[in-house]
Amino acid sequence: MQDYQYQFIRYALDCGVLKFGDFQLKSGRRSPYFFNTGLFNTGAMLDRLGQFYAQAIIDAGVSVDVLYGPAYKGIPLVSATAIAYARMQSDIPFTFNRKEAKDHGEGGVLVGAPLQGRVWILDDVITAGTSVRESVDIIRAAGAEPEGVVIALDRQEKGQNQRSAVQEVESQFGIQVLPIITLADIVVFIEREADYADKLSVIREYREQYGL
Repeated sequence: MQDYQYQFIRYALDCGVLKFGDFQLKSGRRSPYFFNTGLFNTGAMLDRLGQFYAQAIIDAGVSVDVLYGPAYKGIPLVSATAIAYARMQSDIPFTFNRKEAKDHGEGGVLVGAPLQGRVWILDDVITAGTSVRESVDIIRAAGAEPEGVVIALDRQEKGQNQRSAVQEVESQFGIQVLPIITLADIVVFIEREADYADKLSVIREYREQYGL
């Protein structure tokens, strides 16, 4: 685990984005942890979040021509990440979509830079992959190539077909999914932090039951 990943987990805990406890997920599973990026809800939090997204892209060494944020959650993500990336690496164009096409002014469903070259999608998490599918269709329709998706967390959980949502997306669309952190990183963090030692056994049990 890289230092920025460790710091991201610490920051998510400090912001209440990552919580330990007993949580009911949409899937019906009972999870010992919960992650809600919607709680990065101030200017300072969003500024720091963009730095973590940008660092994940830089650390992966991937080629990026345009950053794309799917409405609605992806809009602040792509804005903050583009600003952070410009500070840390180089200026980079970004684009996001509207939920409904605009029939006046510039029109269309896209706002921002033209989609061209190698495009990376920014999202918070991947569950069913619906948002990714819509984004891939929009990007390809514009004549660009979706290279991958950057997400905050990969829960690394098996779905009904024994593959995770992330693996499904990678297989279906032939693109890379790049998480800032994974469940494995959270386990390593807990192992290093005495304050969370009491969470370790239940997290390991959950991973043993549902993890890849």
